[in-house]
Amino acid sequence: MAADFAELGLSEPLLKAVAAKGYRTPSPIQRQCIPAVLEGHDVMAAAQTGTGKTAGFTLPLLERLRHGPHARGGVVRALVLTPTRELAAQVAENVVAYGRYLDLRSDVVFGGVSINPQIDRLRRGTDVLVATPGRLMDLQQQRALRLDQVEILVLDEADRMLDMGFIRDIRRILALLPERRQNLLFSATFSGEIRRLAHGLLHQPVQLQASPENGTAPLVEQVLHPCDMARKGDLLCHLIRSNDWRQVLVFSRTKHGANRMAERLEKEGLSAAAIHGNKSQGARTRALAGFKSGEVRVLVATDIAARGIDIHQLPQVVNLDLPNIAEDYVHRIGRTGRAGQNGHAISLVAAEEQELLRAIEKLTGTTLPRTVVPGFEPTVLTAPPLDLSGGRGRRGGPTRGGERSGEERRRRSPDAGARTGERRPAREGDRRERSRPRSR
Repeated sequence: MAADFAELGLSEPLLKAVAAKGYRTPSPIQRQCIPAVLEGHDVMAAAQTGTGKTAGFTLPLLERLRHGPHARGGVVRALVLTPTRELAAQVAENVVAYGRYLDLRSDVVFGGVSINPQIDRLRRGTDVLVATPGRLMDLQQQRALRLDQVEILVLDEADRMLDMGFIRDIRRILALLPERRQNLLFSATFSGEIRRLAHGLLHQPVQLQASPENGTAPLVEQVLHPCDMARKGDLLCHLIRSNDWRQVLVFSRTKHGANRMAERLEKEGLSAAAIHGNKSQGARTRALAGFKSGEVRVLVATDIAARGIDIHQLPQVVNLDLPNIAEDYVHRIGRTGRAGQNGHAISLVAAEEQELLRAIEKLTGTTLPRTVVPGFEPTVLTAPPLDLSGGRGRRGGPTRGGERSGEERRRRSPDAGARTGERRPAREGDRRERSRPRSR
């Protein structure tokens, strides 16, 4: 087993970049993935966020590209698809950091910002392009790039892309790629839908697993605080103050709930910001930058907007509301306990959320430890499940949650998948932000 990066087959420029990032010992997924990619294999990897998977595919991808001709005339040599803007930006930052000593050009494109500068940049060609599917299709339709010479395709967080309804865009993109290419697929969970996609995409893949499928990050200490629904905001403020938390990511089920909680925290004298799909891209970027710098103490986010939040030592994650989909719990708490650091995941759970809690504990195979906070003992011990109708779930049935991980439900047109059984997202750009919620 490789004890350091030098034993994995990477060249000196990449080893120098890794050292500049302060990394010495590869993570388990990196030890498995880097040699497999360097050998040219397709890869199917079960890797949660925080396991080092981005470096696991970025480093060998750059190593392979450095030996070929540079991209010219709109050509894309390696394509990395991600489900959200924040994750695309985060992956692109890693590509730049690891490729700093290589003569390779990289770029990132996503919606919510002007498309014209992206068109101008891409027409020169790019060795590594990180993109969200909707904006990539917009650019391709405007002939701003060529995908017929892609050598390596990476689908990052493929489970989330399918959950968000990107399957049609992904299939359109695949049809534009050359048949001979290397394919890398990363997913925190492997549903039947993901396995079907992998079967049609990957050729004799090397299968890697950095953690138990559907399991939670091993370095994350999890705890559940029973609490009445009406007192969740009070309890959150108490926990932040009594524990002197300086940096905490809070998950809200809805955009409106995130706004209300951020406003409440500000009134309590705790610097806070909300981040969700109704915020402009500029506002989302500023909120995330403030959170990373410490200017913002509490970031309240919906599931989608939180993708791509990569903070090396984020100590606390709080579930103000349990997620609608059990797998999202795994994604949420994976924001902490990253890269070998310990983390804490705290869930404030009301009687109305018992059905959601049972689904999470069944998926993860664990029973969350309960701790009642003195002064916040629940008075409502049994209650009907929350009425969270209004969308359709990942498996095609009604959800047990309101906004489907924040803003996902809003993105689907009323007839999405009516004939094919697939779900169709709106485009990644401004049109998606303005689309209406589907009616029932």
